[in-house]
Amino acid sequence: MSEVIVSAEVSGPILLCEEGLSVWGGVDPVTGQIIDAHHPQHGQSLAGHIVMMPTSRGSCTGSGVLLGLAFAEHAPKALIFRENEDILTLGALVATKLFDRPIAVLRLSAQEYDALARESRAEIVKTHLIAGDLRWPLTPKADALDLTDQDRQFLAGEFGEAAQVAMEIITTMAIAQGATQLIDVSRVHIDGCIYASPAFLTFARAMADKGGRVRVPTTMNAISVDHANWRAQGVAEDFGRPASQLADAYVEMGAKPSFTCAPYLLADKPKKGEDIAWAESNAVVYANSVLGARTVKHADFMDLSIALTGRAALSGVYLDGNRAPERILDVTVPEGIDDAFWPMLGWLVGQAAPDRIPLIRGLETTSPSEDDLKALCAAYGTTSAAPMLHIAGITPEADLPPLAHADQMDIQPKDFAQLWDGFNQGAEKVELVALGSPHFSTVECNAFAHLMTERRVSPEVTTIITLGRQSLAQITASGVKSRLEAAGVKIVPDLCWCSISEPVFPPSARTLMTNSGKYAHYAPGLSKRAVRFGSLSQCAQTACTGVAPAQPPHWITPE
Repeated sequence: MSEVIVSAEVSGPILLCEEGLSVWGGVDPVTGQIIDAHHPQHGQSLAGHIVMMPTSRGSCTGSGVLLGLAFAEHAPKALIFRENEDILTLGALVATKLFDRPIAVLRLSAQEYDALARESRAEIVKTHLIAGDLRWPLTPKADALDLTDQDRQFLAGEFGEAAQVAMEIITTMAIAQGATQLIDVSRVHIDGCIYASPAFLTFARAMADKGGRVRVPTTMNAISVDHANWRAQGVAEDFGRPASQLADAYVEMGAKPSFTCAPYLLADKPKKGEDIAWAESNAVVYANSVLGARTVKHADFMDLSIALTGRAALSGVYLDGNRAPERILDVTVPEGIDDAFWPMLGWLVGQAAPDRIPLIRGLETTSPSEDDLKALCAAYGTTSAAPMLHIAGITPEADLPPLAHADQMDIQPKDFAQLWDGFNQGAEKVELVALGSPHFSTVECNAFAHLMTERRVSPEVTTIITLGRQSLAQITASGVKSRLEAAGVKIVPDLCWCSISEPVFPPSARTLMTNSGKYAHYAPGLSKRAVRFGSLSQCAQTACTGVAPAQPPHWITPE
């Protein structure tokens, strides 16, 4: 059955994406060109195309980037998915309904999807999808949503115009998701405060001006500038001002200026079974997988909508039956692993389970730290659309029985060797060491300070740690900040590597090194720099010498 999720009459050439795509970090927000260096369609453009992909993946910010592309007139004409998809669908909905920038969204059966993939052009009219000899009727998604009296009060505008718009967004997407009811959530984490395009400020300012105020405790993601210091850092006024105004708009609506992409590091962590509404892909995966809290991967704009109402669609992994593993991954753990193993494993798991929840086996004798799991979840979120994973013997819901149709795959030492080569395409000479994607914890700051004891960053290398305000306060009080700065390490709060810009990102740097699997994936497209990847210890060594290790660690066996 061909379902129409967002209706618009459009036509154009078909661009078939073989894999899911993170529009944020994987697509140029001005031109629509695919910049994800690891994507099969790298270099092609979404602009003006009927774009087909199984589903999206990666960042929750994709909805806002899509809206920005619509404003810039470089958006796709339509998005056609084979699987459920929420992030880009919401961006298309906001563009079409609120700003009159139509982007159609359809969902096809697997058989229809494969048939359409053989065509070169398509046309979408109100009632049909037409391509070559194909002519399929389009069916609106059935509305089975049962609203409470208070939900209807929101829709009637009794809680203000902003809350009314927010509930319209929530209910429209809930119907698209097949939800039958909404639920209360206890807290929200906002991802839409990253200034990836002017569209983000346009939306936030509009909602604030309509009187928007959050109804549940709401934290904020990392933003795009160091809020207090961007002018002193030399950030251009035409970027720094709107980026800080975007953050201010959310604070004006009642959000807490936590400015961290790792809200699970804050003192008040969600509890197992707690219904929350988080955006930011790494945080969603960590909350579900490690903490056992419940949240779907909420798109930008949906995060604020839920914050303004305290309501979310009962769908996805809010439901018990949707948290079970659908693929079993047996991992052969190499001898003598170090901390670089965990982000690499996360990336490989996401590649092996790009559209379903996996159960990872084979790690029962390991003892990953919270930071190891943070690195794993963040890298997994770059390559998989799924909002969680299970690790046998480690994560709290790993005993959930796999679905009856669950299949099995292996991850072997040769896969790590191949990924190491893929992550290390840059020259051995390194000018920047980038740490804190996601934001560094106090434990990671302590560890790096220890590694830099009686050592100093090379004058030819810039070494930067990004972190949240709470962690900054803690390492300031403990003296770790002073130790790091004495060794030549720069500490930058509020922003993170996925939102950093020049000149905070050193313009002269040509090759960077990171211990983050997430940033190793996104950095080539975001920064236009070559990348080296390694353990925290290797990053410390490179910070002091300016030279990345020529060989992989001993636990990685060449193919």
